[in-house]
Amino acid sequence: MELKKSLKIHYYSLWFLLLNAFMFCMARDVPSVYWVVKETKYTRLCSTKNMLTVNGMFPGPALHVHKGDRLLVNVRNEGKYNVTIHWSLSLSLSLSCFHFSTCTRAQIKSWAAVTYPTVSSHRVRIAIASKSESDSNDLIQLRCLSYGRSDVHALGLLLRHGVKQPRNPWSDGPDYVTQCPIQPGANFNYEIIFSTEEGTLWWHAHSDWSRATVHGPIIIHPRIGTTYPYPKPHAELPIVMASWFKGDVMEIIQTALATGGEPNQSDAFSFNGQPGDLYPCSKAGTLKTVVDYGKTYLLRIINAIMNEEMFLMVANHTLTVVGMDAAYIKPIRTSYIMITPGQTMDVLITFNKAPSYYYMAARAYAGVTYDNTTTTAIFQYSGKYSAPSNPSFPNLPNYTDINAVTNFTKQLRALASKNHPIDVPKHIDTRLFVTVSSNTLPCANDSCAGPNGSRLSASLNNISFVNPKIDILQAYYQKLKGIYETNFPSEPPYFFNFTADVMPDNVLTPTTATEVRVFKYNSNVEIVFQGTNVLSAAENHPMHVHGYSFFVVGFGFGNFDNETDPKGYNLVDPPELNTYGVPKNGWATIRFKANNPGVWFVHCHLDRHTTWGMDTALIVKNGATLSASMRQPPHYLNPC
Repeated sequence: MELKKSLKIHYYSLWFLLLNAFMFCMARDVPSVYWVVKETKYTRLCSTKNMLTVNGMFPGPALHVHKGDRLLVNVRNEGKYNVTIHWSLSLSLSLSCFHFSTCTRAQIKSWAAVTYPTVSSHRVRIAIASKSESDSNDLIQLRCLSYGRSDVHALGLLLRHGVKQPRNPWSDGPDYVTQCPIQPGANFNYEIIFSTEEGTLWWHAHSDWSRATVHGPIIIHPRIGTTYPYPKPHAELPIVMASWFKGDVMEIIQTALATGGEPNQSDAFSFNGQPGDLYPCSKAGTLKTVVDYGKTYLLRIINAIMNEEMFLMVANHTLTVVGMDAAYIKPIRTSYIMITPGQTMDVLITFNKAPSYYYMAARAYAGVTYDNTTTTAIFQYSGKYSAPSNPSFPNLPNYTDINAVTNFTKQLRALASKNHPIDVPKHIDTRLFVTVSSNTLPCANDSCAGPNGSRLSASLNNISFVNPKIDILQAYYQKLKGIYETNFPSEPPYFFNFTADVMPDNVLTPTTATEVRVFKYNSNVEIVFQGTNVLSAAENHPMHVHGYSFFVVGFGFGNFDNETDPKGYNLVDPPELNTYGVPKNGWATIRFKANNPGVWFVHCHLDRHTTWGMDTALIVKNGATLSASMRQPPHYLNPC
């Protein structure tokens, strides 16, 4: 009896030690990032303004992790607007230790760069030492911890764009969908768990239009002990494309909402915060990168622009696209890329031309009003040679060149290799047919700035989404009534020639509601997004799904034909993305398995369309086990 009692005590002691060891394993060596959202002075295009930044940086700090890592982000909001952050990646949980005993230099250094790295002979180095143009002493801390937990506090809401956040919608970020915004003076803690993602993603604010200046890269390196499915590049360079507005971007969208009209267009585009040589007062700050002859570099390209899809080229050089949205694709050799807002691309470039200066340039692909300017950066070969009077300039596609867009996007195929397999749903449980439209609403005043005195709007299946008073996730978790409805339809209320020049009157004005769609756990879902020409405003719509990567199994032009078009679906190696541009006056079909329980936002990544209501949310129910169920909420949630 005493022996049994002693063994029982030893058993419980061993269990206690194992539990503590497990908790220690989970707590130790987890990098923690401290961010402050605040107003910072920046000068571009001959004028100076205060704008919202993270730690004074534009673009914001880069996050460097390995596949399968976990990261704690502590954010404080010292700005004057509410803010949230979204993280562009897919997350899953693991019960193994997170090994950071050997920290990368990027994980332990203090980040203080106002621009992103330039390239030296064998590594990327920071080009400018002062982080902020107004406060060079305010540093960003990215620390690799050995033990314990971080004792710093998060003071803002951040969204990781494309991170799946398995079972963890609490850290996804869109305001009034998965969390209430972080108010000025408040704070929030994020836990980011990286799972299958490998490559480039990004994080950005997800409250009104604050993402115009609050965004930055997420670099997900291969798991330690593994490597890229292509030769290791000589160096890597993040390239963040963004919009620049001379005015206060938050005031711009508030004015547009008050008048019911179009928001002002941006005044410039930029590479890593610099507009480039073609804009006034900008030549001195143009992004310049020194490269070595014969070496191959990896460009991690992010389109953080607010409302324009972009063509990008490097003069006289070939680009090889090897990844999109943190998933590998079969290599595409091309002279140009077309990248939508929200998308990321991993692009290899070998500098094997005559030593000189070469422009990288980007301009819009657009079918409606747009920013008709071109941003530039310069790649400068190292060594001694006579510098040209002007760098070579690329011959970019025309802003209306739909053939260039189609020729590029039709080449997208998943790598689908032994080490990077894919699992495309073949049998479909739930199908949605979703029309994507610009619309108008009646003006509450005498007259608004939209067509015929109306107010501009947008919709999915003729429903214009309305933000609720508290976030949908809390309402769903707490079973609160009257916050949202679960009646988002599986098809539009009217079927007509969606791409005709003339539209029926009954499709111009949508219903306004907070409608979501509910899926059973593990169901296979297919969504056909059908573009429309309502208001004669047809354009590409980059549709983004939070919490998931999806397979783009088909796309085409005109009205989707349910009999013939599915016969052409690619179910072998479709690209796995989190954002895809539905063609102008066309359609795109995506598939995914609904195995990530929670509430997940779906929206067009042209921000003016999201603002007008071209969005909805998906609720994926819990599965039968704890591991197939949504995680418990964090101890603190921001109030609405």
